[in-house]
Amino acid sequence: MSEKRKETIDTKTVEYIAHLARIELEPEELKTLSGQLKKIIEFIDQLKELDVKDVLATSHILPLKNIYREDLPRKDSLPLDKVLKSAPQKKDNFFVVPKVIE
Repeated sequence: MSEKRKETIDTKTVEYIAHLARIELEPEELKTLSGQLKKIIEFIDQLKELDVKDVLATSHILPLKNIYREDLPRKDSLPLDKVLKSAPQKKDNFFVVPKVIE
């Protein structure tokens, strides 16, 4: 079992974070938020105790499946001349864009 968290989320911590975020909170809101954040962190601590070494990163609780279709040109596609008409730069039948990978 993992070591229990020593620090807590109290109203002073929430007040400090709210100040950094430039959010004005009433005293009752500070109390409510500190309780909610404490519960969230406790839940995260519970999750840390789970043994997930054999669970694939892509696992999902629901049996999801991607549905793919063939990528075929359609009859209702835009005409190439209209597509490239407003392109700042073009070469043959392609848009010319700045290189972003060094």
